Amino acid sequence: MSPTVTLPNHPTDPRLRRSYRACRALNARHGRTFFLATRLLAPDQRPAVHALYGFARRADDILDDLTSAAAPDDRAARLNELAGHFRSRTADADPVLPAVLHTARRFRIPDVLFDSFLASMRMDLTVTDYPDRPALDRYIHGSAEVIGLQVLPVLGVAAPLEEAAPYAAALGKAFQLTNFLRDVNEDLARDRVYLPADELAGHGVDRDLLQWCQAHRRTDPRVRRALADQHARTREIYAYAGRGIDLLAPRSRPCVSAALTLYSEILDRIEDLDFDVFVHRARVSAARRAAVGLHGFVQARRLGTSPFARQRSDAGH
Repeated sequence: MSPTVTLPNHPTDPRLRRSYRACRALNARHGRTFFLATRLLAPDQRPAVHALYGFARRADDILDDLTSAAAPDDRAARLNELAGHFRSRTADADPVLPAVLHTARRFRIPDVLFDSFLASMRMDLTVTDYPDRPALDRYIHGSAEVIGLQVLPVLGVAAPLEEAAPYAAALGKAFQLTNFLRDVNEDLARDRVYLPADELAGHGVDRDLLQWCQAHRRTDPRVRRALADQHARTREIYAYAGRGIDLLAPRSRPCVSAALTLYSEILDRIEDLDFDVFVHRARVSAARRAAVGLHGFVQARRLGTSPFARQRSDAGH
């Protein structure tokens, strides 16, 4: 086992800088919309957000490794190993760990938020359906809401942290629910359905019908109505989460506003496609992402920040 490493107070150690760069690369490769929004953060904030994303991505990669060599027991062991290294602060065990451990210490992010995240990730090893909204919400708390809570200290607040926290959690939840709607087809291919079974049943939909839609590459009218219902519920969560932006530190508001705008517009694209999620994957165009990014940059400049500046604190980016 690699030795436990005491991390420095700032990212000047070459190994730590490499770790932050690895997390940034994961964010750029796998989360284009989110990565664009992070470019609107100040340079001293970006590495921490990339580190938190990198840790979450590493867990996702373990779970989504569906190769023949990656049996569920193997994936469980690898996830438990990652969790164990995080708890023991064994920074050399994985490329993302030095950065996320440094970030957690620097911003005093409680371990319980990482524990809750990993608990939901373990659910993905065995749970393939959710009978109702409370069951899905338990999963989403660890898989998404705690991510918003992890990021909140990095963003900073203009109000008490506990006042801003529910909105940060809600935004993470809205992002996750958006992914669930967009990725119904992909999730089915992994034998997962992230929609409450009882709410689907209210529209005459079950797993068999979803699989029929997948096989025939068409959306049954009952499924379309069920997805429209989920879509409306997600819209309400975005509306609530958006009210928390003014509680953030001013320099972080352009980033979060851009992220909310772009992710919520994925819902627009899903609706534009008439919920035909079994053929098309809803995307926000590169031109639209650029336009939102430019608007965010202008907002940031008005606030007196320079989000595209490069500083030593940007961990070598």
